Amino acid sequence: MPGTIYEFAQIPRLAPAQSRPRARRPRAVNEAPSVGVIYNPRSHRNLGADLDCAVRPQVHIAQPSARGQLPEALAEMAARGIDLLVINGGDGTVRDVLTCGQAVFGNDWPAIAVLPKGKTNALSVDLGVPDDWTLQDAIEALDHGGRVWRRPLTVTALDPREQRATVSRAMGFVLGAGAFTTATQAGQSAHKLGAFNSMVVAVTGTWALLQSLFAGRSNPWRRGARMRIGLGAADAPMAHSGHGDPAMRQILFASTLERLPAGINPFGALKSGLRLLAIDQISRRTTALIPLAMIGRLKGSLRERGIHQVGVSQFSLDIAEPFILDGEAFPPGEYRIEQGPELVFVTP
Repeated sequence: MPGTIYEFAQIPRLAPAQSRPRARRPRAVNEAPSVGVIYNPRSHRNLGADLDCAVRPQVHIAQPSARGQLPEALAEMAARGIDLLVINGGDGTVRDVLTCGQAVFGNDWPAIAVLPKGKTNALSVDLGVPDDWTLQDAIEALDHGGRVWRRPLTVTALDPREQRATVSRAMGFVLGAGAFTTATQAGQSAHKLGAFNSMVVAVTGTWALLQSLFAGRSNPWRRGARMRIGLGAADAPMAHSGHGDPAMRQILFASTLERLPAGINPFGALKSGLRLLAIDQISRRTTALIPLAMIGRLKGSLRERGIHQVGVSQFSLDIAEPFILDGEAFPPGEYRIEQGPELVFVTP
């Protein structure tokens, strides 16, 4: 039996971001930076491991035992005027910190460093952060390392019943639906077999290809999910190739990351910004070409084959089945997906 993925009952409901500025003060020459660390002890590579940096006055560590404790922990760090926010965990931890940090930092985030301690660490792959990067390495990189700018996906629930005092919104970097949801479920079994990060992509990708080549249209890998995709501020319906049911898409995948695990390149010539891939219920013959499309080697007439690669400012999604945001499932419904604030990530 495949493993399970955690499913949120709803997109987290948060108060709108406050306009108060983050506490700051200029650092003196040779003064150590003020660092806030969100440490997730449940992350895969943190289990049974201690923090790799001795306690220092300028390093403020929080280990929230529940997602609901994150806003208070982040608010305390903002009040201290931290220079660096270190997220010690995987993609799910990054998603939760960014989601809860919206109301705390708004558009005024400190520099961020990510220690890749989860089962999946797609953001760290994009940033070029090694698996053995430590807290001390991240602190030193603030002044002597590199910088990468990325804007996360902001996923907002479009529900007319929402109270105006709150907004249901989440932030992350990788969104998928249809067979992507099925693949994420299969990835839990791959984790149990000891496959993580790029290896998971390879294992589940191979299994998905075999299922799509030999299974019938009713198989989840080929059926996909019922969804409507509207492009841009005009909410223009995404084109359909005519292959399969026009109300269904076999796969939806969207991201703002520029490098993905296992070297996949699902967006073709589109290199930056908010990009999405949508695949119709394509034929088995076209399915056999998917590996070439995923590494950017399949050229010409992709749309006619049922493979759509689009760069957009935003898009809407009305979906009848759960979708995945950074490894966890969110419920069916209507959503708007756009780019969030530009964040600065510290790199080696």
